[in-house]
Amino acid sequence: MIANPCIEIQTSEAPRPAVPPWFAEVTISVQYLATCGLLDAFGHQVRLLRGRFGRYEPIDFLALLLGYAISGERTLEAFCARVAPFRSAFMALFGRRYCPHRASLSRFLADVDRPCLGAFGTLFQQFSFAAGWTS
Repeated sequence: MIANPCIEIQTSEAPRPAVPPWFAEVTISVQYLATCGLLDAFGHQVRLLRGRFGRYEPIDFLALLLGYAISGERTLEAFCARVAPFRSAFMALFGRRYCPHRASLSRFLADVDRPCLGAFGTLFQQFSFAAGWTS
């Protein structure tokens, strides 16, 4: 350990993944959505009817897609690899417990129907107009 009144550096041989640089931006964005009530609206108003859904809700997949969009990672596979060590904390930002596997995300996207997309679109439009955004 190197000590300085302003800086303390510790090293270890144990591998520790670094928090991705985009994690802070996701945190700020999600907090904004939660403050505006949009995150809650997504969780309660958007439904997808399908035979076998397991423990996941559309908000779980929206969390992954939002994180992926903000991250700037080149592929969904790269995003999932970067978020894997922090998946519990990542999903907790959205008030969720479990992080779907990327294969589950692919199946979800294949099953998304018009009513589900319409519900997302309606909420975004209501929010954007209320916030003063224009087309």
